[in-house]
Amino acid sequence: MVKLIKGPLWYVGGKLADAPSSQVSNAEGRNGTIAYGILNAHNIAGQGAAGMSIKFDSLASHDITYVGIIQTARASGLEKFPIPYILTNCHNSLCAVGGTINEDDHVFGLSAARRYGGIFVPPHMAVIHAYMREMMSGCGRMILGSDSHTRYGALGTLAVGEGGPELVKQLLGRTYDIAAPEVIAVELTGSVRPGVGPQDVALAIIAAVFKDGFVKNRILEFIGDGIAALPIEFRNGIDVMTTETTCLSSIWMTDEATRAYFENHGRPEAYKKLAPAENARYDGAVCVDLSKVESMIALPFHPSNAIPVRELLANPRDILGSLEIDLRDKVTSDGLVRVDQGVIAGCAGGTFDNLCAASDYLSGRVTGSGEFALSAYPASQPVLAALIKNGVASNLITSGVTLRTAFCGPCFGAGDVPANGGLSIRHSTRNFPNREGSKPSEGQSAAVALMDARSIAATAANGGYLTAADSLDIKVNNYVYEFDDSSYRARVYNGYGKADPSAELKFGPNIVDWPEIPVLSDNLLMEVCSVIDDEVTTTDELIPSGESSSYRSNPLRLAQLTLSRRDPGYVGRAKAAISQPIPEAVDKAVRKLVPNYAVGSLIYANKPGDGSAREQAASCQRVLGGSANIAREYATKRYRSNLINWGMLPFTCSTDGIPVEVGDRVLATGLLGVLSEGKTDVQAYVIKPDGGVKPLTLSLPTLTADERQIIIDGCLINYYKSN
Repeated sequence: MVKLIKGPLWYVGGKLADAPSSQVSNAEGRNGTIAYGILNAHNIAGQGAAGMSIKFDSLASHDITYVGIIQTARASGLEKFPIPYILTNCHNSLCAVGGTINEDDHVFGLSAARRYGGIFVPPHMAVIHAYMREMMSGCGRMILGSDSHTRYGALGTLAVGEGGPELVKQLLGRTYDIAAPEVIAVELTGSVRPGVGPQDVALAIIAAVFKDGFVKNRILEFIGDGIAALPIEFRNGIDVMTTETTCLSSIWMTDEATRAYFENHGRPEAYKKLAPAENARYDGAVCVDLSKVESMIALPFHPSNAIPVRELLANPRDILGSLEIDLRDKVTSDGLVRVDQGVIAGCAGGTFDNLCAASDYLSGRVTGSGEFALSAYPASQPVLAALIKNGVASNLITSGVTLRTAFCGPCFGAGDVPANGGLSIRHSTRNFPNREGSKPSEGQSAAVALMDARSIAATAANGGYLTAADSLDIKVNNYVYEFDDSSYRARVYNGYGKADPSAELKFGPNIVDWPEIPVLSDNLLMEVCSVIDDEVTTTDELIPSGESSSYRSNPLRLAQLTLSRRDPGYVGRAKAAISQPIPEAVDKAVRKLVPNYAVGSLIYANKPGDGSAREQAASCQRVLGGSANIAREYATKRYRSNLINWGMLPFTCSTDGIPVEVGDRVLATGLLGVLSEGKTDVQAYVIKPDGGVKPLTLSLPTLTADERQIIIDGCLINYYKSN
């Protein structure tokens, strides 16, 4: 179903080939890709420069991230938003959580849009990526969002999800600086079989590429004659899930279906035909035969843990017993798999097409009055309005589905949390551990599996017993979506180009400025406060999602939750590392190596940073006195960038085995010289509690000059104060 090919490959006559049809240089070939056509148009460094310096066309944030971004930009000299900045409110919409503080953030957001000239989308109107697709995407454009699922490639838009500091740079007129990325072709051929939806195709791709990092930090470029047979929303559903491959971004060929989308959304000027040039060069390929994709399920706890539903149902007891959470109790005596909950939600699941298809699979059937429950979240008010007009909303409700407003909660653990021991199947973006509300340290554990809306509805129609949509003979109607932006015109505040410096920012009691961050010292003694030996560590483990989101406007309060579900002792150890005296034996050992030093803390993880772009995974460590991470490698560019922008040293270490233990201290020496001179290796020492010393070489590869200076200055805020 999915085949991986290492490059180089060329685009010749509409197909991938092993060689170009005529002589072209590697640079000419790469510039022939759709991706580089867009990148070059936004790269102010110019072609031939050592790296790319990108300026985006627009920015997007939601209410977990925009307060911190605006506060950082304010502290760095922000006067007005120089490009459209869209502030959506689809995460902290459960305003009872934490008292008034979530709605306080929304009030702040509207006041900031007025003061600085932003676009404010009120709560329950749209999830962030639905609004950006509907109103801001465009062929050849680039969008930067402070959410990892910022992906609008199927609409010809090269979009990137990054941590908040990267948006701050754009707000201050600076650039997004990256090494020239490689481009991987995703060649789609054939056509999907009945019952197979976009999530099935996406999970098949993720399962094939994730484990060995085949597309990590690369751009995925979707090509092939299979695209034409896919409706636009089907393409969007595949595209948004590319984040889970760890790629940098994605882009698709455009066609008449793309044109029709923009015409339907009242923006015909946003369409432009995009296609690779003859002899465009790719660094590899992911070849997908759509006709061989089956109904899929991504088992706990990662989207890449995906297999056909057919395989699971053929051997459920063994497969469900092999997971991190034992789900064998979900297998009935006759070999069926019982599910407790279904959810269709967010930027991936809550589209018009998905909900219409779900309605058809449920037509004439009911979810029943037992344990199983199904909720659906249309991704925007225009989608909900269309579902009401065509009768789909009524059919879903009368089938037993609970219809909700536009809210991202099920995607990050703030809505429809399953019961302890429960199994929830979801058409959403992630199923990481600790994301769905679990608190294993308190004896609360649940499991989420990812599936397509069609199979979720088929399961609901089957009384909550797991069912693959492609195993049923169900007629799905051809629904026509007519976009109506009346709800947006009635409620969305559009202040772009109308900044009002006299408008007062409105602060709630939970909106707190960033604390002072110290500059880097030449020698740094860091206590090891957590060691995580998992193969991959997600940002949800570094700072939990869900109820913690209420405190994201209060850096000090949020920091108390750092690693709370993965390593509850971390916060106390990190505080002690900077407040308690250094043991005499340790100090004596350090003084033999360097005359003076500053103190801090660090965490070790094999491969940290998979998942969300939220900068808080790094900033919370920094607020607690964290100075560095040590890793074998970083799972994503965005997490490493967040560390850098918060002044933390992103060390890598190739030593066999885990080089440190909790309670050890790591002395890193000569840091200012290493960074100012552009060196990569740092002489370090592991200092044991008894004063024992072991040399350790740490590395700081691929840092730009600006990134080195940001670390020296202590964080991005300090950097902008002095630059």
